[in-house]
Amino acid sequence: MTMASGLTQTSEPKPSLSGALVDAALIIKETPNATGDMPIPDNDAVESPKINDKETCRGSSWTAKPPLLQSTGSDSRPFTRDSVIGTIDQDNRNVDTLRRSSRDGYGYGHGHGHGHDHGLILRTPAPTLAGTRTTASTSRTVTPPASSISSRSASQLPDWKKRWLTTSAAAATLGLFPVVVLLASHRIRTLHPVPRAIVSSVLPPTSFRRPARPAHYTAPRSQSGSGPLGARYGQTTCPRANQPPPSKPGVPFQEHRAAIAPGASASREMASAIKDAASPLMRTNSPGPLAQDFARQLVAKQQRSNFHSTSLRPLRQVADMVANNVNKTALHPSGVEPQREHTEIEEELHERAHIDYDRVAIVANPPVAALYEDALVYETGSAITASGALSAYSGAKTGRSPSDKRVVEEPSSKDDVWWGPVNKPMSPEVWRINRERAIDYLNTRNRIYVVDGFAGWDERYRIRVRVICARAYHALFMRNMMIRPSAAELEHFHPDYVIYNAGAFPANKYTTGMTSATSVAINFAEKEMVILGTEYAGEMKKGIFTVLFYEMPVKHNVLTLHSSANQGQNGDVTVFFGLSGTGKTTLSADPKRALIGDDEHCWTDKGVFNIEGGCYAKCIGLSAEKEPDIHGAIRFGSILENVVFDSHTREVDYDDATLTENTRCAYPIEYIANTKIPCISDNHPSNIILLTCDARGVLPPISKLTTEQTMFHFISGYTSKMAGTEEGVTEPQATFSSCFAQPFLALHPMRYAKMLAEKIAEHGANAWLLNTGWVGAGATTGGKRCPLKYTRAILDAIHSGELANQEYEVYETFNLNVPKTCPGVPDELLNPAKSWTGTADFKGEVTKLGELFKTNFKKYEDQATPEVIAAGPSVSV
Repeated sequence: MTMASGLTQTSEPKPSLSGALVDAALIIKETPNATGDMPIPDNDAVESPKINDKETCRGSSWTAKPPLLQSTGSDSRPFTRDSVIGTIDQDNRNVDTLRRSSRDGYGYGHGHGHGHDHGLILRTPAPTLAGTRTTASTSRTVTPPASSISSRSASQLPDWKKRWLTTSAAAATLGLFPVVVLLASHRIRTLHPVPRAIVSSVLPPTSFRRPARPAHYTAPRSQSGSGPLGARYGQTTCPRANQPPPSKPGVPFQEHRAAIAPGASASREMASAIKDAASPLMRTNSPGPLAQDFARQLVAKQQRSNFHSTSLRPLRQVADMVANNVNKTALHPSGVEPQREHTEIEEELHERAHIDYDRVAIVANPPVAALYEDALVYETGSAITASGALSAYSGAKTGRSPSDKRVVEEPSSKDDVWWGPVNKPMSPEVWRINRERAIDYLNTRNRIYVVDGFAGWDERYRIRVRVICARAYHALFMRNMMIRPSAAELEHFHPDYVIYNAGAFPANKYTTGMTSATSVAINFAEKEMVILGTEYAGEMKKGIFTVLFYEMPVKHNVLTLHSSANQGQNGDVTVFFGLSGTGKTTLSADPKRALIGDDEHCWTDKGVFNIEGGCYAKCIGLSAEKEPDIHGAIRFGSILENVVFDSHTREVDYDDATLTENTRCAYPIEYIANTKIPCISDNHPSNIILLTCDARGVLPPISKLTTEQTMFHFISGYTSKMAGTEEGVTEPQATFSSCFAQPFLALHPMRYAKMLAEKIAEHGANAWLLNTGWVGAGATTGGKRCPLKYTRAILDAIHSGELANQEYEVYETFNLNVPKTCPGVPDELLNPAKSWTGTADFKGEVTKLGELFKTNFKKYEDQATPEVIAAGPSVSV
């Protein structure tokens, strides 16, 4: 077959790719003429082959005038000094051409109804006028005839052509064009920045479809007659059988150079004519930013994808799912996905909370490494520290928000709950609003995490908890803090309580009963918890604690304790009561004793068990010398919260309180080498230690308590609220927290106090008041924190029994029994009256604190016995 001038076809085997896009591409290369100007082709330079029912070239690659340069009427498209690739459909329905989308300023294009990604390759200027493409089966060249190109005046060119040539020349001069530009998935991908004005100016308003498979092109090697150019400019081949050889030769290279010389000044004229031409208008609200570098593209792609490393469905399963799709068409190549089977967890979430499992990737019980990956990719502020622990940032809230705690007022728990400032009532209607708000937020996420675990090591009393959250940081935190089920236990895990953590989304503060954008609500009837407006992970841990403060006493007559516990080699158990920051975690991690738990316990009829499967230690001022067990537990799998680290070495500065004083680390309890696993003891406590942190410096470091004094100080729960443990607390403040757990109590404090007194009397335990606060003076009057080595020496004396056998004296006002001596502790340190060096009046400070005790206890006097009331300080109020 003889084609238009300059087009030839040779006989080659026909590819066996029926019904698909073949690897057909058009390529044009061009060289500036002798004066350095760009030649301008005439519209009728090279005719495109006719594509109709009678004469087609199936599976062919045409190297005639490319689709990008084709036009109708008097309009023509200039050659550029770049390579342009287009495609021809095997069925020859149409020839797609490149177009620029004026609605987004990106310059991406669509094929005619085919929905494929598109690709455009712009190459740097070629030194010759021809190119060669080599594939496994064909070798094709392009030969624009000499007679096909003529010069045109700048005034006859459309505006877009003027912008094309001018901008191309300017870009080449300034070196702004990248080596490769790829348009894929409707984004411009570049190896170098491409100014938006250039992109919008150079891409002509035509459409284009990418080749069906990648192509590799080889540039001409010479102009001397050897290589792909040879003596002639080249020829076009068509892989169709039984076709005659080309009947018309190409045009010699030198002859072609002479033919295009007359148009040498065209681009100079155009540059002058459109010097002041306005740039096209650009949309400011485009779908996304112009990609500037590879890393940003990669992160953006991962953030838009549901199928990261922790995705529920592995890649093979996803591939199988796509392969099984039906009703695939050219318009909708992915077809229709058949209804797939959902996991048991997905079905439960859909049924209970209407989680959209078809849109949201539900990542159930992921491993630690996968949570690391997701936190690093998706969560700002995440990093791996030098020790291997993951560092996370909780956002604006770096402590609990006790004033935003709510309990749903419903019939089953209404008569038991201690209503007031601790447990503010919430109506069922407002509960449903907040719950729906949290679930709606979770449904907008690309992925949500599900973590299943147990609360309570004693299988008789444990509850099954499911946490649903949107952050990998929260998932890893709760994985560490809950008791981790075995694979068999996870197989058919059905939770007793569910936590919906949508902390990144605020509550509606205009909803009835809401006082802020933060809400932490518990519904004992529905057995659910909803978190809005705070990303502080400790809210989940303490929410479960509140559930146990309700469930254990009401349903099982078991005492819930805000305490740590450890066990000696002889089986003796010590329980440490105390608020956050008083030393429960630090003191319970004793290398000479087995750790049962650091924060939450229950005292049953058989002994003590830990509620949690991890530890949540304060990190401010942490060092390997002072607390080696906790420091050594901060490794891979642990999660550091709101700490500051060196950006180069990734070493954590535990003394840096830039983000908060309440820096924390959550780690599995087995990271403490001498942990007792399972975390349960069949022995009853022999020592009860009430921890306090007195910022006034007037309470003795250690005092022995009677049963009545134990009840009084247990109900009072005095301490100094340490900076950072709650939102807005920046300096130590005197506070009273009943049962050392007031923010978490569900019942009246006297109910817990009576249970404690009964157990102490039944099992003959010794009770102590241990002050880990300031000695010698107050925190603001020159005092210092009691050295940890002295506190540990006191504990060693308690565990050995030596301290109980020492001589005691009565400490005035508080009527406390204070030992005169203690092994390893200076005698003067044991009595604040003897060690006082502060500028304030000592007796005045003691009296002030005593009055605060008496005033606070008045709200419990109606339910307290006279003996308990008399056990308080001897001051008149």
